[in-house]
Amino acid sequence: MLAQVTSCAVVGLDGALVDVQVYISNGQAGMTVVGLPDASVQESRERVRAAIRNSNLRYPGEKRITVNLAPADLRKEGPAYDLPIAVAMLIASEQLNADLSKALIIGELSLDGLVRHTNGVLPMAALAREKGFTTLFVPASDAPEAALVPNLQVYPIESLFALVAHLNQMQPIAPFRVEEKFAEPPDPAGASVNDFADVRGQEHAKRAVEIAAAGQHNVLMIGPPGAGKTLLARALPSILPALEIEEALDVTRIYSVSDMLPSDTPLMRARPFRAPHHTISHAGLVGGGRWPRPGEISLAHRGVLFLDELPEFDARSLEVLRQPLEDKIVTISRAQGSLTFPANFMLVAAMNPCPCGYYGDPLKDCSDSLSNVLRYQKRISGPLLDRIDIHIQVPRVDYEKLASDKQGEPSAKIRARVEQARERQRARFAGTRLRCNADMGPAEVRKYCPVDDASKNLLRAAMQQLQMSARAYHRILKLARTIADLEASEKIETAHIAEAIQYRPRKQT
Repeated sequence: MLAQVTSCAVVGLDGALVDVQVYISNGQAGMTVVGLPDASVQESRERVRAAIRNSNLRYPGEKRITVNLAPADLRKEGPAYDLPIAVAMLIASEQLNADLSKALIIGELSLDGLVRHTNGVLPMAALAREKGFTTLFVPASDAPEAALVPNLQVYPIESLFALVAHLNQMQPIAPFRVEEKFAEPPDPAGASVNDFADVRGQEHAKRAVEIAAAGQHNVLMIGPPGAGKTLLARALPSILPALEIEEALDVTRIYSVSDMLPSDTPLMRARPFRAPHHTISHAGLVGGGRWPRPGEISLAHRGVLFLDELPEFDARSLEVLRQPLEDKIVTISRAQGSLTFPANFMLVAAMNPCPCGYYGDPLKDCSDSLSNVLRYQKRISGPLLDRIDIHIQVPRVDYEKLASDKQGEPSAKIRARVEQARERQRARFAGTRLRCNADMGPAEVRKYCPVDDASKNLLRAAMQQLQMSARAYHRILKLARTIADLEASEKIETAHIAEAIQYRPRKQT
């Protein structure tokens, strides 16, 4: 007898329907899985056999069982097909009679019949709703994540036996309901262990980081060891606004596919903060593999990518950041095809001015030769530096400031200003694809960043003296727009342009 149920695969960050067909016939006993399965799908034969028998159901082991996962040209990977294979096998062996034409089934089986967690449930649920399915059977641990998709009945399945009892109308399972606590965004400061009040001195650097947070601008901090660069970067999440619901769903989808979604957090509401070590591989940073997976720059989508000790990163990996910094996406091409992952992140980088770290320090002499200093600084290419909006020097902190009992401005106050600036940007860009000033292209800069004659003259002089590129010109205007938003100014004043210019590097590499 032939039976068919519907399951789902994940390709990149999107779902793809998979028809699970089971045919039981006379012939040599055994089970064959076809349809381009990987090793974990092939192993489902043993898991399904043990799960059915340990659920007090009959496994048709005396027959020939053929399992087809269609379409046959789509690679199937992961254990998410265990539960649909088992259900289709029970239908084909006439142990189960249910109409599953509008249902989608996902889940990994344990040998005792319990249903285990499956990654990528959110894009699968989104596809189910898009394709007109009304019912989704998922592991109980994944039900909160699947229930984020509206207009879809999500059933949390604890075990294969529980699903069979439900389909046979013996012990109905109640659909999962989203709890109200999932709808409330958390306090952004709660996700960060560092507060700006703990950062002594560095008022100029704190001002630059506040501007960066208000407009999602890229930042490069340069200074000697122990000056506070890493502390500033790790305090940054405490002043970032919570994710909007559309942004939260985008980020949650990435973490769901990467199997990095916390079990108690079905919806990501805090902006990601990713800080990979400089020994990370090229594929780990930008994504890749034979079957591409999201890298750190995609995991930092709508959040922060912090690269400490920037010159120590592999030069090839750093240069690949150029395109994502401009286009906000990364495309990975393989022989089987191309996949595009979102990568709209805020780059925060830190570096020392030289290998020993003390070039230009007023108190400690640098032990490196000038040629070594230049060679070290040239590890970061000019085109990459040109894509960074804010370049700031972070000098050593005086003893008086370190020992002072005076607290700095707390993150809560700074975050209030950042949120007000972001609110002005949301109102300005309403009805467009833009969310913040850093997202603007040349056409939007021309529309939203008009300047007066005095500002034009200042920009002209800066372009000539600093030998700035056209990209740097547009980035100065976007930065000035953010500074004006922080001051609740509708117009970009000359003072805003002057402050934006000072954040450009004085010497182009």
